[in-house]
Amino acid sequence: MSDKITIAIDGHSSTGKSTAAKQLAQRLKYIYVDTGAMYRAISYYALSENIYRDNQLHAQELIDSLDKIKVSFQRNEETDRADVYLNGKNIEKQIRTLEVSSIVSLVAEVSAVRAKLVAQQQEMGKEKGVVMDGRDIGTVVFPDAELKVFMTAAPEVRAQRRYDELIDRGDEVVYEEVLKNVIERDYIDSTREDSPLTQTADAKLLDTSEMNRAQQFEQLVQWAEEAMR
Repeated sequence: MSDKITIAIDGHSSTGKSTAAKQLAQRLKYIYVDTGAMYRAISYYALSENIYRDNQLHAQELIDSLDKIKVSFQRNEETDRADVYLNGKNIEKQIRTLEVSSIVSLVAEVSAVRAKLVAQQQEMGKEKGVVMDGRDIGTVVFPDAELKVFMTAAPEVRAQRRYDELIDRGDEVVYEEVLKNVIERDYIDSTREDSPLTQTADAKLLDTSEMNRAQQFEQLVQWAEEAMR
Protein backbone atom coordinates (compact mmCIF):
# COMPACT_ATOMS: atom_id res chain seq x y z
CA MET A 1 0.00 0.00 0.00
CA SER A 2 1.11 3.53 -0.73
CA ASP A 3 0.83 6.87 1.06
CA LYS A 4 -1.98 7.72 3.43
CA ILE A 5 -5.28 8.90 2.00
CA THR A 6 -8.37 10.78 3.15
CA ILE A 7 -11.54 8.72 3.60
CA ALA A 8 -14.88 10.57 3.65
CA ILE A 9 -17.96 8.66 4.80
CA ASP A 10 -21.31 10.42 4.44
CA GLY A 11 -24.86 9.20 4.81
CA HIS A 12 -28.13 9.17 6.69
CA SER A 13 -28.44 8.88 10.46
CA SER A 14 -28.19 5.44 12.10
CA THR A 15 -26.65 3.71 9.08
CA GLY A 16 -23.66 2.54 11.10
CA LYS A 17 -21.33 5.26 9.78
CA SER A 18 -19.59 6.01 13.05
CA THR A 19 -19.08 2.38 14.07
CA ALA A 20 -17.72 1.42 10.65
CA ALA A 21 -15.53 4.52 10.43
CA LYS A 22 -14.03 3.87 13.89
CA GLN A 23 -13.25 0.27 12.96
CA LEU A 24 -11.72 1.29 9.65
CA ALA A 25 -9.54 3.96 11.26
CA GLN A 26 -8.35 1.46 13.83
CA ARG A 27 -7.49 -1.10 11.14
CA LEU A 28 -5.58 1.45 9.05
CA LYS A 29 -4.08 3.19 12.12
CA TYR A 30 -5.70 6.42 10.89
CA ILE A 31 -7.21 9.29 12.87
CA TYR A 32 -10.99 9.03 13.28
CA VAL A 33 -13.13 12.17 13.49
CA ASP A 34 -16.84 11.92 14.38
CA THR A 35 -18.21 15.16 12.92
CA GLY A 36 -21.74 14.26 13.96
CA ALA A 37 -20.60 14.34 17.58
CA MET A 38 -19.33 17.89 17.05
CA TYR A 39 -22.79 19.02 15.90
CA ARG A 40 -24.33 17.10 18.78
CA ALA A 41 -22.07 18.93 21.23
CA ILE A 42 -23.29 22.30 19.97
CA SER A 43 -26.87 21.01 20.09
CA TYR A 44 -26.34 19.99 23.71
CA TYR A 45 -25.00 23.49 24.40
CA ALA A 46 -28.12 25.01 22.82
CA LEU A 47 -30.34 22.89 25.06
CA SER A 48 -28.27 23.57 28.20
CA GLU A 49 -28.24 27.33 27.64
CA ASN A 50 -31.94 27.51 26.72
CA ILE A 51 -31.10 28.63 23.19
CA TYR A 52 -33.55 25.99 22.04
CA ARG A 53 -36.84 26.82 23.75
CA ASP A 54 -40.55 26.79 22.98
CA ASN A 55 -39.83 24.16 20.29
CA GLN A 56 -37.66 26.64 18.40
CA LEU A 57 -33.93 27.11 17.85
CA HIS A 58 -32.98 30.77 18.31
CA ALA A 59 -30.24 30.75 15.70
CA GLN A 60 -28.89 34.26 16.25
CA GLU A 61 -28.38 33.55 19.96
CA LEU A 62 -26.45 30.43 19.01
CA ILE A 63 -24.33 32.35 16.50
CA ASP A 64 -23.56 34.99 19.15
CA SER A 65 -22.40 32.20 21.49
CA LEU A 66 -20.05 30.39 19.10
CA ASP A 67 -16.94 32.08 20.46
CA LYS A 68 -17.76 30.59 23.88
CA ILE A 69 -17.99 27.04 22.52
CA LYS A 70 -14.98 24.74 22.28
CA VAL A 71 -15.52 21.17 21.09
CA SER A 72 -12.65 18.71 21.45
CA PHE A 73 -11.91 14.98 21.59
CA GLN A 74 -9.97 13.18 24.30
CA ARG A 75 -9.08 9.50 24.51
CA ASN A 76 -11.02 7.53 27.11
CA GLU A 77 -8.59 5.20 28.90
CA GLU A 78 -11.34 2.68 29.75
CA THR A 79 -12.95 2.38 26.31
CA ASP A 80 -9.88 3.30 24.21
CA ARG A 81 -12.12 5.64 22.20
CA ALA A 82 -12.24 9.39 21.78
CA ASP A 83 -14.92 11.04 23.94
CA VAL A 84 -16.43 14.42 23.11
CA TYR A 85 -15.72 17.37 25.39
CA LEU A 86 -17.56 20.68 25.51
CA ASN A 87 -15.54 23.46 27.10
CA GLY A 88 -13.45 20.90 28.96
CA LYS A 89 -16.36 18.75 30.19
CA ASN A 90 -16.95 15.18 29.02
CA ILE A 91 -20.42 15.09 27.44
CA GLU A 92 -20.13 11.80 25.51
CA LYS A 93 -23.18 10.25 27.17
CA GLN A 94 -25.31 13.42 27.18
CA ILE A 95 -25.04 13.99 23.42
CA ARG A 96 -26.41 10.54 22.53
CA THR A 97 -29.96 11.17 23.79
CA LEU A 98 -33.09 11.39 21.65
CA GLU A 99 -33.53 14.98 22.90
CA VAL A 100 -30.23 16.01 21.30
CA SER A 101 -31.01 13.92 18.20
CA SER A 102 -34.26 15.83 17.77
CA ILE A 103 -32.55 19.19 17.24
CA VAL A 104 -29.13 18.34 15.80
CA SER A 105 -30.29 18.72 12.19
CA LEU A 106 -31.69 22.17 13.02
CA VAL A 107 -28.37 23.21 14.55
CA ALA A 108 -26.51 21.86 11.52
CA GLU A 109 -28.63 24.10 9.27
CA VAL A 110 -27.04 27.22 10.79
CA SER A 111 -24.37 28.35 8.32
CA ALA A 112 -22.16 29.95 10.97
CA VAL A 113 -22.08 26.70 12.93
CA ARG A 114 -21.15 24.75 9.80
CA ALA A 115 -18.40 27.23 8.92
CA LYS A 116 -16.87 26.97 12.39
CA LEU A 117 -16.89 23.18 12.44
CA VAL A 118 -15.85 22.65 8.80
CA ALA A 119 -12.75 24.78 9.41
CA GLN A 120 -11.87 22.64 12.45
CA GLN A 121 -12.49 19.42 10.51
CA GLN A 122 -10.31 20.50 7.58
CA GLU A 123 -7.52 21.36 10.01
CA MET A 124 -7.81 17.90 11.61
CA GLY A 125 -7.43 16.18 8.26
CA LYS A 126 -4.88 18.31 6.45
CA GLU A 127 -2.12 15.70 6.91
CA LYS A 128 -4.32 12.91 5.45
CA GLY A 129 -4.45 9.52 7.18
CA VAL A 130 -7.94 10.36 8.43
CA VAL A 131 -11.35 8.70 8.37
CA MET A 132 -14.13 11.24 8.83
CA ASP A 133 -17.86 10.62 8.82
CA GLY A 134 -20.79 13.02 8.66
CA ARG A 135 -23.18 14.63 6.19
CA ASP A 136 -20.96 16.86 4.02
CA ILE A 137 -17.49 15.34 4.25
CA GLY A 138 -17.20 14.31 0.60
CA THR A 139 -19.03 17.37 -0.71
CA VAL A 140 -17.67 20.23 1.43
CA VAL A 141 -15.00 19.25 3.95
CA PHE A 142 -12.87 17.00 1.71
CA PRO A 143 -14.20 17.19 -1.87
CA ASP A 144 -10.85 15.75 -3.08
CA ALA A 145 -10.89 12.72 -0.76
CA GLU A 146 -9.36 9.66 -2.39
CA LEU A 147 -12.21 7.47 -1.09
CA LYS A 148 -15.78 8.67 -0.67
CA VAL A 149 -18.53 6.41 0.66
CA PHE A 150 -22.24 7.17 0.96
CA MET A 151 -24.04 4.96 3.51
CA THR A 152 -27.79 4.49 3.63
CA ALA A 153 -30.46 2.03 4.78
CA ALA A 154 -34.24 1.86 4.93
CA PRO A 155 -35.67 4.31 7.54
CA GLU A 156 -37.41 1.48 9.42
CA VAL A 157 -34.16 -0.47 9.70
CA ARG A 158 -32.27 2.58 10.94
CA ALA A 159 -35.00 3.43 13.45
CA GLN A 160 -34.90 -0.12 14.85
CA ARG A 161 -31.11 0.07 15.24
CA ARG A 162 -31.34 3.41 17.02
CA TYR A 163 -34.21 2.20 19.21
CA ASP A 164 -32.26 -0.91 20.27
CA GLU A 165 -29.21 1.22 21.04
CA LEU A 166 -31.20 3.61 23.25
CA ILE A 167 -33.02 0.79 25.05
CA ASP A 168 -29.70 -0.97 25.72
CA ARG A 169 -28.48 2.26 27.32
CA GLY A 170 -31.47 2.31 29.61
CA ASP A 171 -33.36 5.16 27.92
CA GLU A 172 -37.16 5.05 27.85
CA VAL A 173 -38.15 5.57 24.22
CA VAL A 174 -40.93 4.51 21.85
CA TYR A 175 -40.06 3.02 18.45
CA GLU A 176 -42.56 5.27 16.63
CA GLU A 177 -40.90 8.38 18.09
CA VAL A 178 -37.48 7.16 16.97
CA LEU A 179 -38.77 6.45 13.45
CA LYS A 180 -40.37 9.91 13.31
CA ASN A 181 -37.03 11.45 14.34
CA VAL A 182 -35.14 9.48 11.66
CA ILE A 183 -37.53 10.60 8.91
CA GLU A 184 -37.50 14.24 10.06
CA ARG A 185 -33.70 14.30 10.19
CA ASP A 186 -33.50 12.81 6.68
CA TYR A 187 -35.75 15.56 5.37
CA ILE A 188 -33.91 18.41 7.07
CA ASP A 189 -30.46 17.05 6.19
CA SER A 190 -31.35 16.54 2.53
CA THR A 191 -33.24 19.81 1.92
CA ARG A 192 -31.25 22.41 3.85
CA GLU A 193 -29.75 25.23 1.77
CA ASP A 194 -26.25 25.04 3.21
CA SER A 195 -24.38 21.80 2.41
CA PRO A 196 -27.32 19.41 2.03
CA LEU A 197 -26.76 15.68 2.37
CA THR A 198 -26.16 14.35 -1.15
CA GLN A 199 -24.28 11.49 -2.72
CA THR A 200 -21.48 12.72 -4.98
CA ALA A 201 -21.00 11.12 -8.39
CA ASP A 202 -17.66 9.63 -7.30
CA ALA A 203 -18.90 8.19 -3.98
CA LYS A 204 -19.39 4.46 -3.53
CA LEU A 205 -22.90 3.56 -2.32
CA LEU A 206 -23.13 1.25 0.69
CA ASP A 207 -26.72 0.22 1.51
CA THR A 208 -26.56 -1.44 4.93
CA SER A 209 -30.26 -2.44 5.15
CA GLU A 210 -29.42 -6.14 4.96
CA MET A 211 -25.80 -6.07 6.08
CA ASN A 212 -24.39 -6.77 9.52
CA ARG A 213 -21.48 -4.77 10.92
CA ALA A 214 -18.89 -7.34 9.88
CA GLN A 215 -20.09 -7.22 6.28
CA GLN A 216 -20.08 -3.40 6.26
CA PHE A 217 -16.56 -3.33 7.64
CA GLU A 218 -15.31 -5.92 5.15
CA GLN A 219 -16.62 -3.85 2.23
CA LEU A 220 -15.06 -0.63 3.54
CA VAL A 221 -11.68 -2.30 4.05
CA GLN A 222 -11.77 -3.61 0.48
CA TRP A 223 -12.55 -0.16 -0.93
CA ALA A 224 -9.88 1.48 1.23
CA GLU A 225 -7.21 -0.98 0.14
CA GLU A 226 -8.15 -0.40 -3.51
CA ALA A 227 -7.95 3.39 -3.04
CA MET A 228 -4.60 3.18 -1.25
CA ARG A 229 -3.04 1.22 -4.11
